Amino acid sequence: MKFGEVLKGKEAEGKEKHVPVIEVDKGAGKEVEIVRVIVGKEVPHPNTVDHHIAWLELYGVKKGGQVVSLGRVSFAPTYTDPNVGFQVPVGEFKAFCALAYCNIHGVWQNCMNVE
Repeated sequence: MKFGEVLKGKEAEGKEKHVPVIEVDKGAGKEVEIVRVIVGKEVPHPNTVDHHIAWLELYGVKKGGQVVSLGRVSFAPTYTDPNVGFQVPVGEFKAFCALAYCNIHGVWQNCMNVE
């Protein structure tokens, strides 16, 4: 088995939303912008002890192809919402990829190009 075989994407999405949404705030003239990762933007994901998003990770793909881990955030069930912003020099990257872990439904992925 390869790791990619356990990652789920938009094609596996059901009524509960798990795929991390990536948004880039490309502020005019800023050196560092905000890359936001959200699970449940349109349809909220359950946030209970029994069913919740436990963590989000953000990776950047630099223009030369190098993959960089930009951060990981863990969430406490019932108290926090899986919505986080990372300050990133967006101009150095050609793409961003995010992973989200649901304690029931596994690891979900999404990527976006920024060039």
